[in-house]
Amino acid sequence: MSAPWRILLGLLAGLLIGLLSPSIGAEWSSNLAAGAKVFGGLWLAGLQMTIVPLVVCMLIVGVNSATNAATSGRVARKAMLWFLLLLTLASSYAALLAPVFLSFFEPSEALINALRAGSTPPAPPSGLLLWLQQLVPTNAIKAAAEGSIVPLVVFALCFAFALNRIEAKRRAMLVEFCQAIADTMIVIVNGVLWLAPIGVACLILPVAAEAGAAVLGALGIYIAMLCCLYLGIIIALYAYVRLGGGETLSRYAPAILPAQMVAASTQSSLASLPAMMDASGKTLGYPANVVGLVLPMAVSLFRITSPVQYMAVATFIAWAFGIDLALAPLILATLLAVVISIGSVGLPGQAIFMGTNLPVTHSLGLPVEPLGLLLAVDLVPDMFATVANVSGDLAVTSRVARTTQPEGGIADLVRDLEPTKR
Repeated sequence: MSAPWRILLGLLAGLLIGLLSPSIGAEWSSNLAAGAKVFGGLWLAGLQMTIVPLVVCMLIVGVNSATNAATSGRVARKAMLWFLLLLTLASSYAALLAPVFLSFFEPSEALINALRAGSTPPAPPSGLLLWLQQLVPTNAIKAAAEGSIVPLVVFALCFAFALNRIEAKRRAMLVEFCQAIADTMIVIVNGVLWLAPIGVACLILPVAAEAGAAVLGALGIYIAMLCCLYLGIIIALYAYVRLGGGETLSRYAPAILPAQMVAASTQSSLASLPAMMDASGKTLGYPANVVGLVLPMAVSLFRITSPVQYMAVATFIAWAFGIDLALAPLILATLLAVVISIGSVGLPGQAIFMGTNLPVTHSLGLPVEPLGLLLAVDLVPDMFATVANVSGDLAVTSRVARTTQPEGGIADLVRDLEPTKR
């Protein structure tokens, strides 16, 4: 049985036990919930202990990869420009629309109380000037020790960009070192995730015992929100290809449908790459040099739904706890989601969910305990997410292929942001 199904079954088992626990008596139910909180907290702590080295190292490796790709030629620079622009738009789209979607629903008071009882209290919001002052760490080691994600990301980005200014041989050694640390953290994360069915069951058991069926409704709202946001991204990508790239949808949509079907069935962008290559090269007839460069780059560096998920998850947690998010931290989290998404595309399986949602959620001062529950129900939205990611890869390939001209330079990059003249 695959890991996502094992985790989902763990969630259902914990949910069922939690719903039935009041019937065994108040004392037994209380002791069971207390024990589950301890074991669930230990499992979540096992994931949290890897986040600081994982985030720092994957950002350094990701920025290095993106910089190398951007300097490899004009086509690559165009692709990177669109990656960054679309990721920023996707992150902003989720930050704006997720609260609108959730505004149609009212969180249960029982759910809010149950979540607050089993979670770390959120950090109190600070003023704008204090918030800006804390962006740059005075001591990077102290920021890492305290788990201050945002200042740590600022340091990691400065380090990564400075790394690209030193001698290539020394830079390669440091990048390899960071990659080795990231790989080691992934091994630890995968080991902890092997216990995910038990950990998730322990996390949801006390919540279900106190909130009852309200937790089912909340998880249903979360799944519906993500699926709607992902579908919106897919529709927007068709508009991007038609209005921005000048491609006719009657030709484009049938051509990419086989790749989208592979994405839905495999839930893997990498497994969909051959189908994407056929759609772009053979069916649509885009230049081989563009298809052969942009699509592998997109699979390696570009996952358009990642910032959508990060912002939607954080917004949902704030909604479930009845917390109002301040504007300044929300803007910063929107940008942080873009940075994290570029550095995390290579992470495998459920490690992506925990390793990337934790920093964004933590940056907003929100409790991270609900992430284990949301991980368990990610199976359904993930199918829509993979289709959207593959659609994004193909859309950028189409846009770059239809706007690549023989001449080069910065003028091309500026022209690429303008709609194609028809």
